[in-house]
Amino acid sequence: MDEDGANAARVDGDTESGADDAGTANTDGPGATDEASMPGVPDPDPQENDVPDDVQKYARFKKMDGAQYDRVNDFLRDRTYITAREWAIARLCSDFRTETGVEMTKIGENLPDLVPFMTDTYTPQAVNQARASFEEKVRMAGATFLYGAMCDFFTAEELDDVMYEATEVAKFLLEVEGVDLSVEDELEAEERISSVMREVREASAELRAEDVTGTDE
Repeated sequence: MDEDGANAARVDGDTESGADDAGTANTDGPGATDEASMPGVPDPDPQENDVPDDVQKYARFKKMDGAQYDRVNDFLRDRTYITAREWAIARLCSDFRTETGVEMTKIGENLPDLVPFMTDTYTPQAVNQARASFEEKVRMAGATFLYGAMCDFFTAEELDDVMYEATEVAKFLLEVEGVDLSVEDELEAEERISSVMREVREASAELRAEDVTGTDE
């Protein structure tokens, strides 16, 4: 099912939570029934692997095999506004998008198989919450950055430094996801960003000049 939990409330947190709303069956307790095959006796009806093919073939985040959620989360929180769960789920929502929407059920049920540092399954509602939180933070960060660029707080050189640091973090995250960035692609992206920022600075200077002129009149 696509776009599950579209109306779920937004939440934000630093822990890998929200995965167990409905609870899971306990198969290890004293009351559990033992339906496993006896040693050395073949299972008369072997179960098929229920992990979808596209999940088995999913290759992003493989560079982070063995990584712990807390360490990934700390790295992101030191450099960005997003948490590890928001990062992972935002990427999955991009990759598992169909013509009818995002495959939130598939993402949530197979989350530990898709992302090495995620250890719990998520409900569709929890996937939607993480996606919404990521989107909101990107919009807020964008507005904050654009205001900082336009309000004349930074010099042109300082703004270039901010852009360089942000670009390096973004490139690192893409490389960790398995995106192969060529030198040509990096240079082209940096030039596009620099060109846009020059236009932003010029437009901002013109707006401030017009405001001063209007005040004098």
